[in-house]
Amino acid sequence: MGIFSRNRTNDSNGTETATVSAPIKVAVVYYSSTGTIAEIGKQIARQAEKAGAEVRLLKAAELAPQSAIDSNPAWAANAAATADIPDATPDDIEWADAVVFGSPTRFGNVASQLKQFIDTLGGLWGEGKLADKVYSGFTSSATTHGGQESTLLALYNSFHHFGGIIVAPGYTDPAKFADGNPYGTSHVDGQGGNPVDQTTREAARVQAERIVRLTTALKAGLAIA
Repeated sequence: MGIFSRNRTNDSNGTETATVSAPIKVAVVYYSSTGTIAEIGKQIARQAEKAGAEVRLLKAAELAPQSAIDSNPAWAANAAATADIPDATPDDIEWADAVVFGSPTRFGNVASQLKQFIDTLGGLWGEGKLADKVYSGFTSSATTHGGQESTLLALYNSFHHFGGIIVAPGYTDPAKFADGNPYGTSHVDGQGGNPVDQTTREAARVQAERIVRLTTALKAGLAIA
């Protein structure tokens, strides 16, 4: 029965129900070069934890050479600032009930560092251990209309192959009409000129709370079944 036990109670009509006895587990796995995605990932992790989840904040391993990182002060600064965040492993994905992946847009697609990590999950996929988990995503781009939606949709293609349950924020909260992306939290960083703002933080809150709420409901339903 996993992390959930069937603590049976009777409702007012005498019907036996099951209650969830442990928090859901959320892995937030991101790749970030200059820090925008790292900041959004931290916000999603914080909000998921506030909503009652057990959370692991993790990053995809860097593939670029150190010389490339050192050539960009913002990239080098983010690498130093996030050095204490563990690199994600397949074990983290197996552990999680819900996984939230974050990537900057790269020509309208997922960054190679995050894609490389996803490609290491073939063993878990072959064992059916990626199925029936909740998945969601977040992204950023340098410009408006810079590929945010296509990056998230490309990311979500993998979740279909996993047999996963995609939980997008949609337009389920007034904050989403300000951020404007129903596929996931996104931010226009203007080549580093636009730091993560309150609009993006609110979008991250909506997404995190929705993931925790729906994953909890799903796990409770599975416990009853």
